[in-house]
Amino acid sequence: MNKNEVPQDKGSLAKKNVHELCYAVDENGRYTAVPSSGWEAKTLALNESLKLIDERIAMTKSAVLAGELSPIAYYMELNRMDLPLLANYVGMHRWFVKRHFQPRRFDKLSTKTLQKYADVFGITMAQLKSPIR
Repeated sequence: MNKNEVPQDKGSLAKKNVHELCYAVDENGRYTAVPSSGWEAKTLALNESLKLIDERIAMTKSAVLAGELSPIAYYMELNRMDLPLLANYVGMHRWFVKRHFQPRRFDKLSTKTLQKYADVFGITMAQLKSPIR
């Protein structure tokens, strides 16, 4: 893409007066950094993926409120994590973390284990154990 062809569509970045750095070919045939205020196709794709994430969070929240999942599953989704990432952060095998999604197992977790999860999610242990709003 040539330097003068870098998209400058009004996207979510333009609203915040932020630019994305793109690389394009200048007049001399060399790659150079060019600021871009957005690209419509990219904005649409990002908005769609954020919508899907919000839907997953809402579904997980419903499952927690119904007693099907523990709050750990909700906070994992809320923090945009997946099972392997969360397991890595808390320093446990993912098999154990997945078991902690079960409310009956969550209720039996030690204070030390609950604190690990709370630290990873950036919340207090009381918030982790209290009903989700």
